[in-house]
Amino acid sequence: MDLIALVERIGEAPTAALFGMITGLTFGIAAHRSRFCLRAATVEFARGSMGPAVAVWLLTFSTALVWVQGASLTGLMRAEDARMMAVAGSWSGAIIGGLMFGIGMVLARGCSGRLLVLAATGNMRSIVSGLIFAVIAQMSLGGWLTPAREYLAGLWVTPGGRNVDLLSTSGMPDYMGLVMGIALAVLALEISRRNRIGFGRLVFASGVGFAVAVGWVLTFGLSQVAFEPVQIESATFTGPSAHTLMYFLDRNAVLEFDIGLVPGVFIGALISAALTRELRWQAFDNALVMRKAMIGAALMGFGGMLAGGCAIGAGVTGGSIFVATAWLALFCMWIGAMATDYLIDQKYLATA
Repeated sequence: MDLIALVERIGEAPTAALFGMITGLTFGIAAHRSRFCLRAATVEFARGSMGPAVAVWLLTFSTALVWVQGASLTGLMRAEDARMMAVAGSWSGAIIGGLMFGIGMVLARGCSGRLLVLAATGNMRSIVSGLIFAVIAQMSLGGWLTPAREYLAGLWVTPGGRNVDLLSTSGMPDYMGLVMGIALAVLALEISRRNRIGFGRLVFASGVGFAVAVGWVLTFGLSQVAFEPVQIESATFTGPSAHTLMYFLDRNAVLEFDIGLVPGVFIGALISAALTRELRWQAFDNALVMRKAMIGAALMGFGGMLAGGCAIGAGVTGGSIFVATAWLALFCMWIGAMATDYLIDQKYLATA
């Protein structure tokens, strides 16, 4: 792809939005067909099972590691230039925000990325929850909740004004990221074999991880030819959901990667749902489910912004370049989700 010619033809901002759309379309189709969901994986694990959801999540994560680390080794991107690596990270934000996000995604019955995919199929629970998530995320980014987020994030930050690269800090060679990805992929395939997961679902699960690599490579390539500074980023849904919401509310808002990403995921999932005949209106089951979903969406909106990313942004995208606070946030999301499932959902099932 001749990026210079493309930028000269349509401009830098539209190119960034186009790259976001490409990343989003890939993610939306793959996430819908694979039924990728961190919440489902944590619930399975909490209930003592290494089932299909765990296998799909692990395959997605490992695929992202393989593609992204491979791209880094071949010079298609530089992890140290990524925005989430180039700015100070927050240990306290990763812990508190990760726990909040994990609690929220169990209450809402899906992480922010899963809600966006389900919304495209006509799921009203996901549409309402997704809107609440985006509003709270925007309030946390630049609204009334900003002081609380900044206070909690500032309690414990990484030194030196940058985040911590787990690979370089631990003294491991650059290729170890790729080796770890391959090892996790082998484990994921073994779990998939035991659960008799079909080849097609495995391909699409890998496609989710591939979409993360696509975003990294495209934005890095654009940063090398653009006149203005370009953020090197990939799939995440906390900040982009807030930015997309404001783009449609503010006529002076400008195009960027985020503005293509969120609609791209929605359109990709919509196309996939239409092709598989899974488009249908679905409402809340009852008032209790509605209350839990709304509370969960609010917790994810604030928690994701505090943690520096959602289940995708921190859990896969940040994890794929070994951002230390992203790995910590992912760990805390698992802890928060499993604890919530045990204390609320499993207790409810036991008394029902």
